[in-house]
Amino acid sequence: MSRKRPRTAPKKPQNAARQGSRQALTKATATGQLRIIGGQWRSRKLSFPAVDGLRPTGDRWRETLFNWLAPVIPGARCLDAFAGSGALGLEALSRGAAQCTFIEANPQAARALQSNMALLSAEGGKIIAQSAETALTTISDRFDIVFLDPPFAMNIDELTEKIDGICSDQALIYYEKSPKMPFSAPAHWQLEKHKQSGQIDACLYCVNRAA
Repeated sequence: MSRKRPRTAPKKPQNAARQGSRQALTKATATGQLRIIGGQWRSRKLSFPAVDGLRPTGDRWRETLFNWLAPVIPGARCLDAFAGSGALGLEALSRGAAQCTFIEANPQAARALQSNMALLSAEGGKIIAQSAETALTTISDRFDIVFLDPPFAMNIDELTEKIDGICSDQALIYYEKSPKMPFSAPAHWQLEKHKQSGQIDACLYCVNRAA
């Protein structure tokens, strides 16, 4: 007496399975999302494009940073020099900064940032769609807080003189980098706060030219 073999689902061709995985991955990474964690836009979620090197500062790091900055954020003039998704500058505006200038070289990221500012009705925001190297030579404003979150492979030593030139007295400069990236801060940039964890090394400097 013969026994019937149980039916099994037909196997998908291996290539088709791999193709499906690639399509799912592409769909999942087509856009990213960031959440504003404090202030008037608290818990608002914003999308940004999947651009090479664009990695918004995570929630925990932003919470730490804005705890450091809490006494000086209200009314501050800010510069987000490598804006990307705009996570740092938008967080500052949400928490009461008077204005923020965003510098972003990638056209796709700059357009998305413009759309997100319109969505939030962020009247204090301005975008300069240029590289930081170019934009920093033309800016005449002075800033109280400067956010520096460049691509991890980028050394900003050659930009520090330009950055220093647009800082007000006692300005605060936040620099987020890889622990492997060397950095020589100007002598009058006094290190106020420092935190390192995993692949992130975060420093908060105060510009004290009288020192």
